[in-house]
Amino acid sequence: MKKIILYTALLFPFLANAQQLLTLKNAIDTALKNSFDIQIAKNNAEINKINNTLGVAGGLPSVSATAGDNSSVSYIDQKYYSGSETNKNNVTANNLSAGITANMVLFNGFKIIATKERLSCLQKQSELQLNQQVQNTIAALMVKYYDIIRQQNYLKIIQNSLDVSDKKLDIINEKNNVGMANSVDILQAQMDVNSAEQNFKLQQLIIDQDKADLLLLMNAKQYNPYIINDSIIVDKNIQLDSIINYLDHNPQYLSAEQQIKINEQIVKEISSQRYPSIKINTAYNFSHNQSDAGLTLFNQNYGPSAGVTLQIPIFNGNAYKIQHETATYEVNNSKLQKESLFRTLTTNAIKTYQSYTTTLQQLSSQQVNYELSKKLVDVVMHNFQVNQATILDVKAAQTSFENAGYLLVNLQYAAKAAEIELKQLIFRLGY
Repeated sequence: MKKIILYTALLFPFLANAQQLLTLKNAIDTALKNSFDIQIAKNNAEINKINNTLGVAGGLPSVSATAGDNSSVSYIDQKYYSGSETNKNNVTANNLSAGITANMVLFNGFKIIATKERLSCLQKQSELQLNQQVQNTIAALMVKYYDIIRQQNYLKIIQNSLDVSDKKLDIINEKNNVGMANSVDILQAQMDVNSAEQNFKLQQLIIDQDKADLLLLMNAKQYNPYIINDSIIVDKNIQLDSIINYLDHNPQYLSAEQQIKINEQIVKEISSQRYPSIKINTAYNFSHNQSDAGLTLFNQNYGPSAGVTLQIPIFNGNAYKIQHETATYEVNNSKLQKESLFRTLTTNAIKTYQSYTTTLQQLSSQQVNYELSKKLVDVVMHNFQVNQATILDVKAAQTSFENAGYLLVNLQYAAKAAEIELKQLIFRLGY
């Protein structure tokens, strides 16, 4: 095992050069560029931006052109007051018409204004949702990135325990050579080495799988081996008041505000249907009719026309009233959802901050415990070498060191995860 570790140490610089070094910034930049969720959110924002026009709201004139040419063959049988008659087969007739019409709404109960405002709110909401998706993507990637660092720290602890087990086996073998060790200690020491080697391989598998998950979050187009050479550094300057006071800048909360405005504009759009509507229309028409027989052999007219259309709603089965009441309830529901969301965000901020501060308080003391556990292993190994400690004492010291190391790493990761969540809540998640 020592030879394997030595060869690995000698080859590590070459292996590292063969694998790309991945930093947090590079990972986030790649994810922001390739994320499907962000691309979908961008497309939705662009759709709402395109729709936010006065024309879509119905405030611009509409112009259309029509043309038609109809021919017919018929039998005519006509009698006139003069007593004459017309009877003719295969009479051909042709009707040619063309025209351009234009109309524009002058007044429709301010529906155009309400619709345009609703489209603007939809655009703002989609932009907020895009920002929220960006923050969600960054947060998810950072959590996975630091989880890989945590797993790599686990691997270092297992490696240290493996080194101790190897050293313990060497000491027992030396004692056995001079007749001072028994077969039980030899078997137990070898089992400890084998167990540490298995744990090392399993932990390496966990790291490799986590790296694959990180590539999935980055939406990498192909799998490329990489290494992460980083540590977990926690921002210890976050204050609860700054979090609570800035929650109203949370994109999810701002999106809920926009939803209230959207629903309010829908109420105005429905209310406008109760008012009279006035449209101005104008046209230029051309008509040409001719026939081989009949009362009219030829008729042609063309010229402009203009007019005003007034429409007054009288009764439609109370449909407008029901729609208005329903839309009003939707406004009330959106207000309740906004209030509920703010309370949820506040509660999550408080709970996360409590976890954040408690974890920071534990970190310093656990760091001391970890250093003491390392010294304990060294002392016990020295005593074991001079026959002042048993193999069980070494095993107990190893277990204490592993537990202290795992707890320290977990506390560092928990504090970092809480920091990420707090900064995500106030839309200040950077890298």
